[in-house]
Amino acid sequence: MIKHIPFQQLGKANHGWLKANHHFSFGQYYNARRMGFGKLRVINDDEIAPQSGFPEHPHKNMEIISYIRSGAITHTDSRGNEGVTSAGQVQVMSAGQGIWHSEYNLTKSDVTLFQIWIEPNKQNVPPRWDTMTFPAKSTGDALPLLVSGYPEDKNDALFIHQYARIYGGLLARQATVSHSINDQAYVLASKGSFEISDGNQRTVLNKGDGAEITLSKQLEIRALVNSELLIIDTP
Repeated sequence: MIKHIPFQQLGKANHGWLKANHHFSFGQYYNARRMGFGKLRVINDDEIAPQSGFPEHPHKNMEIISYIRSGAITHTDSRGNEGVTSAGQVQVMSAGQGIWHSEYNLTKSDVTLFQIWIEPNKQNVPPRWDTMTFPAKSTGDALPLLVSGYPEDKNDALFIHQYARIYGGLLARQATVSHSINDQAYVLASKGSFEISDGNQRTVLNKGDGAEITLSKQLEIRALVNSELLIIDTP
């Protein structure tokens, strides 16, 4: 089953330096029908103005993934980690027993990113931070695996404390992908326009849209134009 969530229906917030679009209840946006999707708790589609960002603040017992769509973000935290994550890269922070961090756009251009929170399957683990670069070109018949909590994927993806996987990448116009779903999936349209089908339903996602995929084990994807997308497979 496919539940399409158009970009126009997302929660909206404009803080001047930050324009945020919330797929689920977050901050001042509350929607009792949009409290998460399984272990997936937050997806924020953020745009951060130059020379601004999130000042130091705490987190605990949450897996926080940032997928940078354009620009670059500078991370620092209370564990001594510091780094710049740019478009085409992904960063993961396991908040675990508690961590303070900041995320700033220190460039001269806007930064756009997806901020994704997944509830962990282990509590109070030692906090950690990591980042990785993934293929920047259009993929063939499969989307690259970016993030995973499965031991067998530890050499190919960023690790999180949850049995979930995040796939993502570029698809050239008319490219098709057949994607297997382990539990249930949330699809994010980062760029372009593409059609998805679970064998029973078919719908088109445009830039900024989301879709919940339930009761289906296979998803067919066809790019209508050059596109970028993410698939979050989560319990």
